[in-house]
Amino acid sequence: MANSKHAHLRYNILDYCFRNKSYGFDELLKFLNEGIEELYPGESISRRTLSEDIKVFRDEKNGFGAPLPEGIRIYKYSDTNFTIAQRQLQKYEQYLIEAAQQLLSRFENHPKYNKLSEALIKFQDEEEQENDAKKILFYDHNEEYKGIKHLKPLYLAIKKKQALQITYKGFKDESSTAFEFHPHILKQYNRRWFVFGLNKTREIKEWSIPLDERLIEFDELEDIDYIESNTDWDAFFRTMVGVVRPRGSEVEKVVLRFYNGRENYFKTKPFQPDFEEFFEEEKQDQVWFETIINPELVQQLLSYGKDVEILEPEELKEQLSEHSKVMQQYYCR
Repeated sequence: MANSKHAHLRYNILDYCFRNKSYGFDELLKFLNEGIEELYPGESISRRTLSEDIKVFRDEKNGFGAPLPEGIRIYKYSDTNFTIAQRQLQKYEQYLIEAAQQLLSRFENHPKYNKLSEALIKFQDEEEQENDAKKILFYDHNEEYKGIKHLKPLYLAIKKKQALQITYKGFKDESSTAFEFHPHILKQYNRRWFVFGLNKTREIKEWSIPLDERLIEFDELEDIDYIESNTDWDAFFRTMVGVVRPRGSEVEKVVLRFYNGRENYFKTKPFQPDFEEFFEEEKQDQVWFETIINPELVQQLLSYGKDVEILEPEELKEQLSEHSKVMQQYYCR
């Protein structure tokens, strides 16, 4: 077995390399050590360790069984759809997962670690399913979502401050377009990931790109200096629902009245976290918050059906009124 120190990092970097580009041995070693240096300053691996890692990838019994041809000087998967993420965990990786779960059990009442603990439980449950264990967890998951493959490469591009050439084709577009993009943050909404950043080609600094089949590909622009963001992203998202921010939109006060006790549902799972309640006794079924008016806000309100009424602003009332008129035509023929 290859050197186990930061092996998980090396394997992920190598998997990315083998899937996306053809590398010679020395080029591969250089790229790999640059990735290690980012997380482990001053550290690197030898040619021997890389050779051992490549053996692990090819090993059918104790490794990943990767389609990595032998006898040639270029390293690339013969099947570019292959990824080690589809393979079962190595023994040392399973040990690390179990050790992490034991460590986190010390902090199970600390809110800082709640999401990580949840992720580990989900991961363990899925691993046990492969061994015909009884299913315990049923959680919200978009099985058709393939955009997750873009998440880590874009995360690394942001960490490395890389400008990108994006090739994108919208659902209604007849052809794809390419533009220079400087990625700044990643945002998840409604079981889908989005990357926000500067669209330098169109000079729009808060451009969003969904991580799905519309994002055809992206490549690093090596001779372009990365442009940092000066946007307060926390404030940016706290004044909106979802990810669509129409150009020229302004923050407005939204007042809602709920029926059939649905205000309690909203208060335990608000789609706008900075909502406020009224002090007046007769307004306990009402809430208000400040946000922009966008399609996601309208969709969230429509999900409450007849159990919510928009009291203000007028613009939002008119939008919901138009939706209800069209829906009435569907069912009152």
